[in-house]
Amino acid sequence: MTSTSPAALAAATDTHCPYCSLQCGMRLSPGPDRAGAEGAEGAGLPVEVLERPDFPVNRGALCGKGRTAPALLARAARLTGPLLRDRPGGPLRSASWPEALDRVAAGLARTRAEHGADAVGVFGGGGLTNEKAYLLGKFARVVLGTANIDYNGRFCMSSAAAAHRRAFGLDRGLPFPLADIPHTGCLVLVGGNPAETMPPAVRYLRELRENGGSLIVVDPRRTRTAELADLHLQPRPGGDLALALGLLHLVIADGLVDRDFIDRRTTGFGPARESAMAHWPDRVERITGVPVHQLRRAARTFGEATTGMVLTARGPEQQSKGTDTVGAWINLCLATGNAGRPYAGYGCLTGQGNGQGGREHGQKADQLPGYRSIEDPAAREHVAAVWGVPAERIPGPGRSAYELLDGLGRPGGVRALLLAGSNPVVSAPDAGHVTERLRALDLLVVADLVLSETARLADVVLPVTQWAEEDGTTTNLEGRVILRRRAVDPPEGVRSELWLLRELAARLGVPEGFPAEAEQAFAELRRASAGGDADYAGISYRRIAAEDGVFWPCPSEDHPGTPRLFLDRFATPDGRARFAQVTHRPAAEEPDEAYPLYLTTGRVLAQYQSGAQTRRVAELNEAAPGPYVELHPRLAERLGVVDGEPLAVTSRRGRAVAPARITDAIRPDTVFMPFHWAGAGRANSLTNPALDPVSRMPEFKLCAVRVERAHLEVTT
Repeated sequence: MTSTSPAALAAATDTHCPYCSLQCGMRLSPGPDRAGAEGAEGAGLPVEVLERPDFPVNRGALCGKGRTAPALLARAARLTGPLLRDRPGGPLRSASWPEALDRVAAGLARTRAEHGADAVGVFGGGGLTNEKAYLLGKFARVVLGTANIDYNGRFCMSSAAAAHRRAFGLDRGLPFPLADIPHTGCLVLVGGNPAETMPPAVRYLRELRENGGSLIVVDPRRTRTAELADLHLQPRPGGDLALALGLLHLVIADGLVDRDFIDRRTTGFGPARESAMAHWPDRVERITGVPVHQLRRAARTFGEATTGMVLTARGPEQQSKGTDTVGAWINLCLATGNAGRPYAGYGCLTGQGNGQGGREHGQKADQLPGYRSIEDPAAREHVAAVWGVPAERIPGPGRSAYELLDGLGRPGGVRALLLAGSNPVVSAPDAGHVTERLRALDLLVVADLVLSETARLADVVLPVTQWAEEDGTTTNLEGRVILRRRAVDPPEGVRSELWLLRELAARLGVPEGFPAEAEQAFAELRRASAGGDADYAGISYRRIAAEDGVFWPCPSEDHPGTPRLFLDRFATPDGRARFAQVTHRPAAEEPDEAYPLYLTTGRVLAQYQSGAQTRRVAELNEAAPGPYVELHPRLAERLGVVDGEPLAVTSRRGRAVAPARITDAIRPDTVFMPFHWAGAGRANSLTNPALDPVSRMPEFKLCAVRVERAHLEVTT
């Protein structure tokens, strides 16, 4: 960021960062020629980033990813025209938009005619705007007639969403604003590392401690976030459920439950209490590796605080028992009266930029706009009326994300796939297998702003606009609907997903109902969401701009929005929160003689998700140039490995090779790999696709591996 002159401010456009779920406010000003895209030094960038200190979420602060985001606007960093493959295995070549769209429409129509509507699928992304997510779901169901649509947000916070709905009747990442965090008495952060994944949020943790509150971090690694904590609990991967049950046991045993709250505002405490009492401290120490004295200190700190919050992230959620694990942490909140009142409650640190809005308006296999169930007859009637189709024309629920990918090219599975804003070749579990399934398709169409690893496999690649080149809304982790504004024109050969959906729909016999203008699409989304759990009916572009975002639900234009949920009642039929009936169980895959170590994965500060965008920014690559294997000194000594030496990590699904990074910040029984890279160091070559039975979340966060010295050159 540069210093802000009056002239720069006058010409600036208020908008938001394209990356994580904070959706930090920023200003874009016409900028001087600057370098930034990898391979494009000397290329001029059309904008520079200025601070936007009045936006309440980040108050002007930005991380390196947000600050360097304009590098992706450089022509050398991105796609600038459609690409086609004339024969399987042949090269991609340049094509015109009419030729590319005709090829896509013909292929989708042919597949549908020969194999049925469900042989055509759509796979979306948590970075798409609300307008794009909404129309993508409508396109799948109205134009293609397929049940098979899901999105990569299923890999992000779906277990937390399922547990949130089960307990409270409604899922919103945070049921309170971020600004409430500094005012709670004790915050327990489970399996999250915001110091690296969303750095501007760290100020809330610092302010919490400055105000006298306590911070407890639960993580198998001593991360930058854990270093800020008053207490760091370091369980084995997969131990989070037992840990939560053990803390509830101690809270009950020490008489720290809020009986009045439990009696007035909850149901199901009896079975939850019975399960917790079966998880006594010594047992929990054996399961988790967390010493009893630390368990007692954590339970006392949380239970004695005047208010408390629990925030979970991918650590406890990306497990085959993720829904139950989050439910156990919610139980701890409910038992202590920390829900439905100010400065208290459970929340999820949503990952992707529009992971919240992306699941609210129709990208998920089981949901219709407004967070409506696709199996609810009244919901189907409402949405069908907005779409102008009979309710029976809307398909039922389809396959979840991994199940959809696993079935690609198989009998009864999807044979032609439209994929937008996702890179499963890098980001999906058991990624080698998923890559083979993508290769087995009759037709793969990828809409993206860069030639990602997945786009390189496509039969047709459609270049699309990005954050600074378009208007549109996203919904951040607080449930705050915000507005991205167009600051620059896209390259001549680039189009918005809204435009290409309109063009494809017309070619497939639906000439109306797919506006290419974002505000028109949002107006229809408002009608479709009206009366649903995620009600946007009272939210307009004008209000968002005037109010720094509007919190849903907001059912009418005179409604103020809802920054804090559940203060009067929970969103269940009886208004009471429900305790979860859960008990500890092992992970789908535990270490054994052949694979004696845990692998856990995650992000690093300078890269984002599959790295398709950030790996094209020179400054970010300098800070984080490639994958690595983090391991404890005792394990390194046993293997005879030195820092920087290539290590081979092998699971039952694949092998990855990356340099060793030796640190005592990780448990001796665990290794860690970041997942941003393809090639030999692809962490998701190893991960386990075992699914949570409720959320259908894969078990990214732990699997059994063996680690050996490698005897081949590391490539990234």
